[in-house]
Amino acid sequence: MPFTICTWNINSVRLRAPIVRRLLEEEAPDVLCLQETKCPAEKFPLETFAELGWEHLAVRGDKGYNGVAILSRLPLTPVEHRDFCLKGDSRHVTAKLPDGTQIHNLYVPAGGDEPNVETNPKFAHKLDFVDEMAACFRSHDGPAVLVGDLNIAPREDDVWNHKQLLKIVSHTPVETEKLNAAQAAGGWVDAVREVIPEGLLYSWWSYRAKDWDAADKGRRLDHVWTTPDLKIHGARVLRAARGWEQPSDHAPVFATLG
Repeated sequence: MPFTICTWNINSVRLRAPIVRRLLEEEAPDVLCLQETKCPAEKFPLETFAELGWEHLAVRGDKGYNGVAILSRLPLTPVEHRDFCLKGDSRHVTAKLPDGTQIHNLYVPAGGDEPNVETNPKFAHKLDFVDEMAACFRSHDGPAVLVGDLNIAPREDDVWNHKQLLKIVSHTPVETEKLNAAQAAGGWVDAVREVIPEGLLYSWWSYRAKDWDAADKGRRLDHVWTTPDLKIHGARVLRAARGWEQPSDHAPVFATLG
């Protein structure tokens, strides 16, 4: 049976629980993958969402930063997570659906402001993280989905201005090349671009813009990748959610698969 998965960097799940509830009530994905939950696993507000029917959870978290969670209406079987770059910073969680589909939820480091590995350890960490993605997801035991805030906009039409952003972290050539290599290494299909193959498309808009919608200086940082054995029935970015009350700076990204 097809299922709908949504990925969303929520920028604090407890602070933004009301709009997570709104998303669940209005859009009703079968699986919701959250990043930057910013709370320890034991303080994840599951009861807030379980009463709506999303009672299954796989979660990792840290106080005040990072954190990833898979929230589901379907039963989840936990699978051992990976501690990328041996940092212990809660950037990967994985679980299996009843049909055996494995879900990887990732929060790739942002990388700081300076795209220089010599002067910026955060950027070096980001590149190492993506290299590790390429190495560890080369093979799959059945169908799989990799989602998350990958913090890289790989295509020219994934950013508002390709030339201006070539030296800006998230769209530098070294980042896009490494992300493309990670996708190719795992044989992953970019579900959103399979459905929307051409044209400007974003999932993130900075808080710094006075009017994010009018300025529309976005980047497509949030992704859904699938193994080729999963059929893609649809995919979209819920841009309107960026304008909800007390929003995340990311919009939810959906794909219907199976």
